[in-house]
Amino acid sequence: MFSSYYKPKRILVTGASGCIGHYVVETLIQETDYELFLLVRDPEKLRVDLEARSGIEIIKADMRDIDRYKDLLATIDIAILAATAWGGSQEVFDVNVLKTLRLIELLDPEVCEQVIYFSTASILDRNNELLREAGQLGTDYIRSKFDCIRRFSRLPLASRITTLYPTLVFGGDEQKPLSHLTAGVPQVLKWINLIRFFKAEGSFHFIHARDIAKIVLHLVENPPEPSRPFVLGNAAMTVDQAVEEICAAVNKSIVFRIPLTPLLADIFITLFRIQMSSWDEYCLKQRHFTYTDPVTPATFGMTTEYPTLRDTLKASGYFKVESPYSMSANSFEDPTSESSQNEPGTGEAERDF
Repeated sequence: MFSSYYKPKRILVTGASGCIGHYVVETLIQETDYELFLLVRDPEKLRVDLEARSGIEIIKADMRDIDRYKDLLATIDIAILAATAWGGSQEVFDVNVLKTLRLIELLDPEVCEQVIYFSTASILDRNNELLREAGQLGTDYIRSKFDCIRRFSRLPLASRITTLYPTLVFGGDEQKPLSHLTAGVPQVLKWINLIRFFKAEGSFHFIHARDIAKIVLHLVENPPEPSRPFVLGNAAMTVDQAVEEICAAVNKSIVFRIPLTPLLADIFITLFRIQMSSWDEYCLKQRHFTYTDPVTPATFGMTTEYPTLRDTLKASGYFKVESPYSMSANSFEDPTSESSQNEPGTGEAERDF
């Protein structure tokens, strides 16, 4: 006779206090009854409703002390690894490479069903293969992600690692921290009167963090067999299309456009004394950041909440919709202003965990 005893899965989430982490945790709380173990360095940055249900445990810890939690890690069914360090060379490689690998090593192959690891699409070429230049010219953050992926094949759980490669990520609101991209929207708006008169070659994908969370939930409940990587992003759009969308959102007309040639770009870089790293220079020359078969919730039979840039801009909170077809040109608020609670901390390397 089969036992009717049901044991909910035990899920570890690192990086829960980051933008993507907030959406993932919120979705897991609302849509599942799994036991959640949220590893965060600063619990004060976690703005989800922890009283919504039972089975949620906060672990105040630093990734660099992950060995202290080996007993817990041995009981985890699914690990969602979104913790990352962005700045400070030593910390970046310690957290993003060494401690991430160590955490996976501490998971029990007899227990752990799947590891969902967040990387970045910046380390891939157009065919979704590792981009050599990312490992050679990338920032500390990008090179650390490149290095970590290359070491996965040596791990006992290598065949159960589902790697997610987000493209440009929008997200954040009054209760969730802003993604770097969403936080940068006000700067684009400040220059839109100038930007709209230039035509630039380039293309990219984007995705909202809420849609990323929906994909994560699907993968948690339907582990891919065999495990495989996924590039997260809506259909590619051009830079010119993006400028047109933004201008339409703020009621700015585009009368004419001047091609932004490499020579003209160099003039602007010199004129405005813009500091360019080797990676910046590479990206400026590359221009097209598109990938093969990017996925959205629709790929898995679900509804994509933010399929267009217009939808994403509306959700950002910078624009207030007046009608289904127009938005006020001057009615945007900057969530990164001094009154905002979403500013990243200063004085130390920013970390999403």
